[in-house]
Amino acid sequence: MKNKLMYLNTLVLAVAILFGTMSCKKDNPTAFTLKALDAGSVDLNGAISASTVLTHPTIIAIFYTNVDATTANNSNITLTRDYDNVDVPLTITSSLSSINIVPDESLASGALYKLSFGAGLKSADGQALTPLSRTFTTIGTFAPSGAVAYWNFENNTKDQAGTNNASASVAISYTDSRNASAGKAATFNGTTSIIEIPNGDLLMNTQDFTLSFWAKPVNSGKGHFIIGLAAFYGFQFELAGDFTNFKMPVQFDYGDGTSGTGGDLAYNGDGKTKDNGGWKGTTFNKENAALSSVLKEKWFHITYVYNSTTKERMMYLNGELVVKQDHNLWTNDAGEPTKEAGIVGLKYAGVAPETVNELAFGFIQSRAGTLWDLEGWGGYDLPGANHFQGQLDDVRIYHNTLTAAEIDLMYKSEKP
Repeated sequence: MKNKLMYLNTLVLAVAILFGTMSCKKDNPTAFTLKALDAGSVDLNGAISASTVLTHPTIIAIFYTNVDATTANNSNITLTRDYDNVDVPLTITSSLSSINIVPDESLASGALYKLSFGAGLKSADGQALTPLSRTFTTIGTFAPSGAVAYWNFENNTKDQAGTNNASASVAISYTDSRNASAGKAATFNGTTSIIEIPNGDLLMNTQDFTLSFWAKPVNSGKGHFIIGLAAFYGFQFELAGDFTNFKMPVQFDYGDGTSGTGGDLAYNGDGKTKDNGGWKGTTFNKENAALSSVLKEKWFHITYVYNSTTKERMMYLNGELVVKQDHNLWTNDAGEPTKEAGIVGLKYAGVAPETVNELAFGFIQSRAGTLWDLEGWGGYDLPGANHFQGQLDDVRIYHNTLTAAEIDLMYKSEKP
């Protein structure tokens, strides 16, 4: 009887210890803290902010305990671009103790981002996370995300952002670009060199538009047609032979079934605006009496922007705004708005065989177009034509308006 009583007491004690242990475990669950954070092979949870993250990463966060999947969402997890403080849309999924975070769009290259986890994120047993954040920089030099086409001319004419690969490349060589990080550039001989991109009309039929590129012209004694899509029936960038001015005619959609150039957007550094004897639609014009010294046989960066909301077109040189025009200010002699005030975007207006919808690098249009064939400066086969001679690199096209901050960062990141 005594042994049986001892046995029962021992059993009761064991059960008490067991329940006590279980109770302690329940009262002291594993802390809900971050164990690891990686973007591919890059550690985002280190003491130093990572700087080699790809522009299309899958980020995996692992915690010391399981996650409440219902709280792993965009309200509790954010990825913010530093340069404009905009949150990147994310696709977020969770399983057990891990969370997968995938940006819905390619990230800007060479840009700083902050990944934040808020207190609303909880563990499976209801613990709230102590808010935390980690920063990282994407690989490469800075360029805003969202380009619809990008040619970097790294020994090829492939579109790095889409499918707009060249259909023809004539007499192009690839030489060292403006710095080591820029790699190679396409080099044009000034007589026959040309690169042709099919379906160029699709690259400009848009409401908002940005064209960005680097060029280094040679003093050839004649003008340079650096880029052209059916000349002014699409768009063209032209540099004067004496390097004192450049211009970019663009075909605009007037919103009534017709189109036109809205006048050339030209820059010569004279500083004239609507307020000091310049064109009535010019609201800004930077004075630069030494413009030729900036352009002649030197690398320069051009960005052209059209904003369909404000109806403004702008040109930036080396990251700085140099000329701006407002189509809302276009009026006739009676002070009435002209058709330019109705512009809704860009519109390709070329008609074959005079012009063909092929974007050309190195000339004003592709070889298939017959426009200006007999003009000494405009016929592709004529020796005196304004073929581009020099180097061209990092041509980007966007169907949105890059901001002044983005353009400035892009220039400073990529400059020689």
